[in-house]
Amino acid sequence: MATTTTPAPQATEDFQAQAERWVADFTEGWRAPRGAQAFADHFRGRLSPDVRLIQPQLPTVVGRRGFEERFVRPLFELIPDIRGEVERWAARGDTLYIELTMHGTLAGRPLRWRVCDRVTLRDGVAIERESYFDPGPLIAAIARTPRAWPKFLRLQASTLGTRIAERRKS
Repeated sequence: MATTTTPAPQATEDFQAQAERWVADFTEGWRAPRGAQAFADHFRGRLSPDVRLIQPQLPTVVGRRGFEERFVRPLFELIPDIRGEVERWAARGDTLYIELTMHGTLAGRPLRWRVCDRVTLRDGVAIERESYFDPGPLIAAIARTPRAWPKFLRLQASTLGTRIAERRKS
């Protein structure tokens, strides 16, 4: 794993140590998760209670409970053996950029895609994570794998229900 740290003028050595610790924990959490609950447990203390998680194809998820119920569980239901390899990372100001390659199997078919996460830290915990990746290969893999359709459709229905409920609140 290569690391690059480019401190902003206001960055402190304390933040650099927090960034290194956070990335080491992130790397360990994605290396070989032991299921959805173990994964959620691993990350719970590394996320702010009101963390915002932004990613393609899904509504923004807010809070640790949202992380567990609307991100972790659906992801592990779709790709039970998902894991990520951190390729490199950088820190600037209060922000981390982490590049990783995701691996897993979708209904028995191998799958991999590249991701870059932008993570904003405050006092050593993530207050926001925005994930950047091309969802095309993932969607194409789902389209080519009929055994994955029921799980994917349940995820989409749940997501649609959440979006409708959120719009009704506002």
